[in-house]
Amino acid sequence: MAMQKPNNADEYIAAFPADVQKRLQQIRQVIKKAVPQAQEVISYAMPAYKVNSVLVYFAGWDKHIGFYPGAGAIAHFKDELSAYKGAKGSVQFPLDEPLPVDLINRIVAYRVTEDAALAEARRMKKKKQ
Repeated sequence: MAMQKPNNADEYIAAFPADVQKRLQQIRQVIKKAVPQAQEVISYAMPAYKVNSVLVYFAGWDKHIGFYPGAGAIAHFKDELSAYKGAKGSVQFPLDEPLPVDLINRIVAYRVTEDAALAEARRMKKKKQ
């Protein structure tokens, strides 16, 4: 779907048909509830949520919602994600199925922990220099 780069998540979501907007708002609310301290930004022309670095992205497509938590999270939850199409760092949630809210919550929580550990490792490395 070609669109100009949105300035924020509201603009991004507004560019989709109503049924897709509903799904995008749902995944947005799940993420914001799971990690209220995250900053909502646009990165790679899609909504993203960051604390120290970007935790997750999501995007609307014709037949699915793309969810991009990165390769580590996809590998960690591979058994539960096996029911969905995906790639190394992404998963596709079909528009004609309910969003797996509990699974998304757990993936976001995993990414928060992973992000904090990476940020701490960077701080320790800087101290040593």
